[in-house]
Amino acid sequence: MSAHVDPSARVGEGTVLGLNAVVMEDVEIGPNCRIGHNVVIHRGSKIGRDVRIDDNTVVGKLPMRAAFSTLKSPPKLDPAVIGDNCMLGTHVVIYAGCVLGTKILVADQASIREDVKVGDCTIVGRGVAIENHTSIGSYVKLETGCYITAHSVIEDGCFIAPMAVTTNDNFMGRTEERFKHTKGPHVKLGGRVGANATLMPGLVVGEDGIVAAGSVATKDVPSYKIVLGAPAKVWRDTAEEQLLKNQPHWKDIQEKRKK
Repeated sequence: MSAHVDPSARVGEGTVLGLNAVVMEDVEIGPNCRIGHNVVIHRGSKIGRDVRIDDNTVVGKLPMRAAFSTLKSPPKLDPAVIGDNCMLGTHVVIYAGCVLGTKILVADQASIREDVKVGDCTIVGRGVAIENHTSIGSYVKLETGCYITAHSVIEDGCFIAPMAVTTNDNFMGRTEERFKHTKGPHVKLGGRVGANATLMPGLVVGEDGIVAAGSVATKDVPSYKIVLGAPAKVWRDTAEEQLLKNQPHWKDIQEKRKK
């Protein structure tokens, strides 16, 4: 079957739509995009120019709430926005209210929830889950299978390794008290988190701080320090050559932070 494009949608010159693609009301798609087979782009979503969206991906999905959920339904969400030169893999789900900058790669099977902003030139790896009310900076790498909990902040130039886990609820779903304290971690400029590490709710990883692989960080991580163990303790300084200011993309990050 051919693609379905609502009459109110606007599709840019040179854009190609795959079989069974569905473009809903008031969608805007820029020029020279490649939209794969069975892609669904929901009402009002805005897609920039030179964007690639692979097969079976959904953009602009509305969130759901279980009948027994204690969470309130969110207010009306703005449409999803996908910036220029982004690439979305297959089976990716981008929710309404999500804003992606430019030159972002979202790999296969990743999910980005509502009210999330992702900065330019960031990589969201295969199977990554980014929960709602979260901010992800520019030049960030979120590697395969890591979990970014709701109400988290990941600043520019950070690295989150495969299967790393962030948390935001010290009450683990029990008692109303938890709603007063729900807060994910804040990983500051250039912070890094190793494979299979766990960050407890609300803690801060300082600039160029590192949580070593397999560690459980229960307290704030000082800037320019490596913490190791469970619970994690300061081990040594971050090596000078490893600091973000000594990396090739540091000047680009500085320019973006000035804007």
